[in-house]
Amino acid sequence: MKKLFTLMLALIVFGNISFAQDENNDVLKNKKGEVILPQAGDYAIGVSATPFINLVGNLVKINSAAPFANPLSWNFINATNAIYGKYFLSDNTAIRTAVRLGMGTTTNKNYVSDDKDNTGTKTVEDKWTHKYTNVMLSVGLEKRRGHGRLQAFYGAGGYLGFAGNSDKYSYQNEFSSTNTSPTSTNWTTTPYSSAPTNARILSSKAGKTISLGLRGFVGVEYFVLPKVSLGGEFGYGLGLSMQGDGTTVTEQWNFTDNKVETVESKIGGSSTFGMDNDNFSGIIYLMFHF
Repeated sequence: MKKLFTLMLALIVFGNISFAQDENNDVLKNKKGEVILPQAGDYAIGVSATPFINLVGNLVKINSAAPFANPLSWNFINATNAIYGKYFLSDNTAIRTAVRLGMGTTTNKNYVSDDKDNTGTKTVEDKWTHKYTNVMLSVGLEKRRGHGRLQAFYGAGGYLGFAGNSDKYSYQNEFSSTNTSPTSTNWTTTPYSSAPTNARILSSKAGKTISLGLRGFVGVEYFVLPKVSLGGEFGYGLGLSMQGDGTTVTEQWNFTDNKVETVESKIGGSSTFGMDNDNFSGIIYLMFHF
């Protein structure tokens, strides 16, 4: 951490040396006449500064070419993987937003013995498909004050999130009166294993999760270049998360009726409420204004 603070201090000193300020003007400018601080009507886009800090640290060997920290620990607690930005209503007031639109699909395959092959040399393919959705939107109001390149800010905002995931499984060896325990993949082992079974999972769907919360925050930014700032913040907030019931569907051989049957089971939902500090270990970001 001391090395990180040393690097930040070096950036601040570099900014003071390289870009002289005109303290006599109402609008802070460097000696080239370029405006340094954001103004009314400006937009801003923020990115994590961790990759840049690691790059500079590696170049100057401050950290012996090792990363300063796990980048995952430097993200906004309520906006991980989000695109975040600002719009300045005035020189000292901005609307903050963060958006995450996450969705994806992962397919896993496993080859098992073909029960129809008497030689034991042929295989068939079982498949597991996982899908997820993760959507988040936050909006807040930020107020700023400060002297010169060093700016403090504070404010509050709220967020709304939506998430869900599902799994589907398919098997090539089918249930039948002559094959009541088809060879199937066991998806819970690593690597996947297979064995004859008289019951197996077909699908699993988690209950939809809705999250909402309110958050106050405070932080500082230093403008190392015109309209380019290095900053950090932490906050205090309350959050509520509610997850509905999910379902699991399995199939098995019914020896009484001599046929395959499906069984649907419920997965209980949950709810969480809490109030706490967030980002107390710090987040460092770069903000670009235009």
